[in-house]
Order: sequence, then C-alpha cells, then structure tokens
Amino acid sequence: MASRVYVHYHHADACSKARWNARETFRFMYDRPWQHVLDFYSNAVEGNLSVLSLFQPKKSLVHDDGITEEMLLESEPETSTRKDRRSGRWERVNFKIVLSYNGASFDGWQKQPDLHTVQGVVEKSLGGFVDERKAQLLKKKCKPLEGRVLVAGRTDKGVSALNQVCSFYTWRKDIEPIAIEDAINKDASGKLRVVSISKVSRSFHPNFSAKWRRYLYIFPLDDAEPLRKSGENHENFIFDENKKKQRNGLLSEEIAEEVIMSEDDELEIEETSNALEVVEKPSDFSVSKVDQLLQHLQGKVLSYKMFARDTKAARNEGPPTECFMYHARAAEIRLSSSDCVEGRRVMCVELVANRFLRKMVRVLVATSIREAAAGAEDDALLKLLEASCRRATAPPAPSEGLCLFDVGYTDFDPQTSLIS
Repeated sequence: MASRVYVHYHHADACSKARWNARETFRFMYDRPWQHVLDFYSNAVEGNLSVLSLFQPKKSLVHDDGITEEMLLESEPETSTRKDRRSGRWERVNFKIVLSYNGASFDGWQKQPDLHTVQGVVEKSLGGFVDERKAQLLKKKCKPLEGRVLVAGRTDKGVSALNQVCSFYTWRKDIEPIAIEDAINKDASGKLRVVSISKVSRSFHPNFSAKWRRYLYIFPLDDAEPLRKSGENHENFIFDENKKKQRNGLLSEEIAEEVIMSEDDELEIEETSNALEVVEKPSDFSVSKVDQLLQHLQGKVLSYKMFARDTKAARNEGPPTECFMYHARAAEIRLSSSDCVEGRRVMCVELVANRFLRKMVRVLVATSIREAAAGAEDDALLKLLEASCRRATAPPAPSEGLCLFDVGYTDFDPQTSLIS
C-alpha cells in the first residue's frame, strides 16, 4: 500500500520566520484563563447581565416596532395570503423560538446518540405538543414522542448562543407560546433559556429565511504565560472541560483532531557559518492590528474554503461556497470580574456574514491573531484566501470563546454593529 503524501505550506513573505507554527499557535490559544469567559457566558445566558453593556458607547438594539430591547429581535415575516380552500401543510401552526444556552453544558446543537445536545433537549420538551397523527406514527415506529425543530445554524460543542433561532410546527391549534416556553425551560435545568417565542408564517424558515448571522469571539488578554522561544521544549496544553482549567499533558483525542500539524511544527533553526541560531518569535499581539486585518474582509464576497474545516478544500463540480462579510472588527473590552475591580482585559471579535462554514469563525480568529503577532501586512488574510493548502491558516481557536449573538431576517444595518 502506497504511503500517504502530505503537502506542507511554506510562507514566503518577510515575516515568515516570526510566524507561529501550528503547535505554537495552538498552545498560545489554549494557555489562557478561559474560565472567566465561560462564567461570563453563563451569566449572560441566565439573564444576569447584558453583552451590550460591554461596549462603549453603550449599544441599544431596537425592535422594528420601535421598542428598545437589549436583544435584537426582528419582526416576523408577514403571513402569506392563503387562497380559498388551502389546506394540508398550510394549516400547520409555525412557532419561532429564540434560545439562549451555555455551550459548555452541551455537546453541540445537533442531536446525536448518547450525547447531551441542545436539539435533543428542545425536541424532547416539545413531545407534548405534537399532533395526534404524528404521535401515532411515532408510536407505530417505536420512536420516542418528540417534536422536530429546524435551526438557523448548528453550533459546535462548547459554543454558546444568546439568540439562536429555531422553529417548530404542529397541526394543533390549541397551543399557546407560553406553554412551549414553560416546557423547554422546565427541562433545560438552567443551562438553556427561551428568550422569546411567537407564532409566525408557515413560510418562515430559521435557516433559509435568515439574511445574516452575527458571531462574537471573546479572547482573554490577561494572565497569559509568555510563549516560549522556539529553542525550548514544547508542551501540549489541553482544556479540561470538567475542571475548566489548563493543565499540562497529552492532547485529548477530540482536540488533537483539530490541530493541523506541518513541517513548521519542528523547531525553526537557521544554520549559520558559526553556530545554530535560534529564531525568536513574538509572545504577544496587538488588538488594533487584528482589527486592521479583519477590516479588509468587509464588504467582499469571498470563498472562505481556506478558513473552513471538515469540508472539501475544492470541488470537482460547481462553484465554491461563497460568503459575504458585512462586518468584521475587533476591539479591546473588559469583562466584569469579582476579583478584579477594573474588569479583565479581553479582545472581542465581531463577525457578521450571510453564512459561515464549519469552524470558519474560529479559524479566522486564530489566523488573525497569528498574523498580527508576526507583523504581517494588513491584507494578509486576503492573500491567504488564495492559498492552495489549508495549512496556510492557523488551527481553530478554542470553542469556549465563541458565541452566536443573533440572527437577522431583515437587511443588515451597519448602525447595529457592536464594534465601530
């Protein structure tokens, strides 16, 4: 059997020697006090604080009806005019459900066997609202009595959401939104909360009707251990999900799958005429530089296949999947903390696009930090889009920092941006 050939990417720009390799980038990302970010998202999900209060000047997102709220909730699509004697699927009652959940408490959104997922909890809660015909069909097939929900975007394990949108339909006409809300909140055990629920048009689809999604990524800046020089021994760090703290050791199987190793993982040592010279690399990065790198993506329709994971890098047939980036900015903010009066320094990245590919936000964040630390040119991310190998980009940043903030069903208004 022929051995597998690995193609490695070699950066040829002026800052190639200062750029972290995959192992160094991974270690820099995970060697952070992520527990403070997890605590913040947990409080936000429970409604104890507002994410909008972090930004200056303070943001206030507005309903279409003019009522000011802390969360952006778009007006429902108008119910389509039904023709006379229209029946069948058009008689179904469709509910739009906006959810907030703590990603650290779930194994992602999508329902999977023997895993605790958001979809699994929600659909189990909706079992009491399915119509009689479907209930009999499920019983005949020896399946559990559960509802079925559609979602605006599936989140990975560890990713939180503050305004995730899903929908549920039934032929029963006697169901009130408050009953569904109570059922979901009762089964969620405080890790998942219904933000709002309302009846919408049958034509509403949480995914296909959406015009944009907004993600926030919070990256801790305080209490970071300096990155070791390349000549020193490397150590792998893992994030212990049970104790929520960093510790030395071997990589877990799940995290190891995310790390993309390359020839650059070996110590970068230049041989000179006199001796071996160790190449020193940066141990920090500038938030303003990350902001400059991201701004070059705004207003462009681009193929982000180089920034995606678990999808084919190229297609034999058809055009590549393209995304339109409405907004891409980064800023330094402070998270409130009981042990720090001034709050903990963090970088917040705001990305708004019509769609995102798998792990795209996390790869963009990690690559932006890596390029900023290396002192790359401001259009470095655009140049990486033209690369032929995904090893040109960094491994995904930790999922603990990512949050789906909201989903929009009207045209995106730049005035609603959190970072400007």
